[in-house]
Amino acid sequence: MERQWWKEAVVYQIYPRSFQDSDGDGIGDIPGIISRLDYIKELGADVIWLSPVYASPDKDNGYDISDYREIHKDFGTMADFDRLLEEAHRRGIKIVMDLVANHTSDQHPWFIESRSSRDNPKRDWYLWRDGHNGAEPNGLRSIFSGSGWQLDETTGQYYLHLFVKEQPDLNWDNTAVRESVYETMEWWLDKGIDGFRMDVINMISKPDAALAADGGPGVSCANGPRVHEYLQEMNRKVLSRYDIMTVGETSKVTVEDAKKYAGFNREELNMVFQFELMEADYNEHYKWNPHRIPLKTIREIMSKWQYGLDGVAWNSLYWNNHDQPRAVSRFGDTSTELLREKSAKMLAVCLHMMQGTPYIYQGEELGMTNAPMESLEHYRDVEIFNAYREKVTEQGAFTHDEMMEYIRKSGRDNARTPMQWDGGPNAGFTAGTPWITVNPNYREINAAGQTDDPNSIFSFYRELIRLRKSYPVIVYGSYELVLPEDTAVYAYRRRRGDAVLLVLCNFTGQPADGPDISALTAGAGELLIGNYGDSSDSGEALRPYEARVYLASVK
Repeated sequence: MERQWWKEAVVYQIYPRSFQDSDGDGIGDIPGIISRLDYIKELGADVIWLSPVYASPDKDNGYDISDYREIHKDFGTMADFDRLLEEAHRRGIKIVMDLVANHTSDQHPWFIESRSSRDNPKRDWYLWRDGHNGAEPNGLRSIFSGSGWQLDETTGQYYLHLFVKEQPDLNWDNTAVRESVYETMEWWLDKGIDGFRMDVINMISKPDAALAADGGPGVSCANGPRVHEYLQEMNRKVLSRYDIMTVGETSKVTVEDAKKYAGFNREELNMVFQFELMEADYNEHYKWNPHRIPLKTIREIMSKWQYGLDGVAWNSLYWNNHDQPRAVSRFGDTSTELLREKSAKMLAVCLHMMQGTPYIYQGEELGMTNAPMESLEHYRDVEIFNAYREKVTEQGAFTHDEMMEYIRKSGRDNARTPMQWDGGPNAGFTAGTPWITVNPNYREINAAGQTDDPNSIFSFYRELIRLRKSYPVIVYGSYELVLPEDTAVYAYRRRRGDAVLLVLCNFTGQPADGPDISALTAGAGELLIGNYGDSSDSGEALRPYEARVYLASVK
């Protein structure tokens, strides 16, 4: 397999609004990020994925962009960004920007022109339709609840918005739209950034059926008829001219779809984020339910992608991000401090030993948890408010208490509470009033208490990253599932040349033993890393949430 820097990298995602505030206004900013670059360097991450910092009215936390070439005033200035780029590069850290090109803000000059009249030259830059029988053009639903259409009173037509109504979708079938997006990408790449994470990029080509009379859910706009044509054009005109990393956010993709988006011979993207595991607990009420994803499902989904892309495309590896609950709350155990620590480390082992590029979401390396907010007013996410209105007020599907339970379990704001730097006021995030409530457990869970502790979750992540840089089998080795029916343990091997890794992860709070575990560990080689801190392995049984990695050479 061809070696590439982005295959060997570890990515650290920063959600700027919640990372570090430098000026006391309660909102994280670019100077704050600069002040914490040494922390990221100490962790060992190679790349920062920066969630949007562009000018925006903030109807969807910066994913509604009003100017692609300006910095949001809350985050600083373009001079601040230039300094961030310089300081990161000086430390050997690359910067990947969030590219949001499926839609803009309704305050973007393009849309202001488009909605001004039916004959404006930019009218066709967005998707406009006449109403049907006095209502919306069809039943297409927004991914954020409600109709996917919004009536514009000035011109009497509806525009499509797959997300909030202030995020009108661009018409990628218009050549001028695509060229303008490519020019913006070139502008940032010429500035020196190192790649793009592309927001909902597989929705840029809308299937005819989604816009026809029947409509459907917003996700039906994924994987449209010309999406690969447009991405290959983007690659040809822009991406292939730079040594960069590209990852596409792609919902509703199969392994076969991912081979098209990220295949080594496809000339589209380096890798994609797929959501099969993230959506494995969804039901007719979407994410708003009490269900937990069982180990059997986790193992089946991860193995399918490991096997499916091996040698033909590249995996992106993640447990959480700014749109998902905290990993240790969702997949681990926060019932006690000991189990939180052990399960957070176990999850790190399970993910980072697989084939693909690992992503760490800010605070994951500390074992930050979901936030137990007391009332709906403490939240800030538009998706949460829309879902509450729909499920409680309009449909009566849930009581208030039920919906609050589901929000605390699955809401996006779980990931967006401020980064927990220390045990001081507001967790060291801001000297002012934070834009969103700080998780009350910050006094026990914070960076200051972990960076110098050799047994901390932070130090464990740092060691995992060091091992990844030391053993090519971790990056490039093939994958082999072991014990596919075990109810407690996720076990797999990685092979490259004469190197063999054995990875054992107990996903339960009970000891896991038996002849299968004993047979695997016999002759498995040296214990490369374990989350119980033993210098040698403890015997046959895996302790609660124990993870072990063995390395052997086969001659």
